[in-house]
Amino acid sequence: MSDNCIFCKIAAGEIPCKKVYEDAEVIAFHDIHPAAPVHFMIIPKEHVVSLFDAHARHEALLGRILLLAPILAKEQGLDDGFRTIINTGAGGGQEVFHLHVHILGGNKPRPM
Repeated sequence: MSDNCIFCKIAAGEIPCKKVYEDAEVIAFHDIHPAAPVHFMIIPKEHVVSLFDAHARHEALLGRILLLAPILAKEQGLDDGFRTIINTGAGGGQEVFHLHVHILGGNKPRPM
């Protein structure tokens, strides 16, 4: 846990969130500034700054997050699809420096 990280504090239960899912390794919660009708994030409880900082030892954790994404998306009503976004580093638009995967849907996203 990083003392200054808001996502570490959410994962530790120190800051409340609108939780979607939680287990021993990850927590998923709704974004406080949603960019779509359904917008939640899945984060590891372990403080990993970004994909730049992921190592081979994180392989199972990263796989777990990606396999969990469609399960939680369907539970949130996204039966026809969803978008996943991982912003990496300041140049990639990352604002909170704790690895997180955005899951968005409920509207037709603009093409990329």
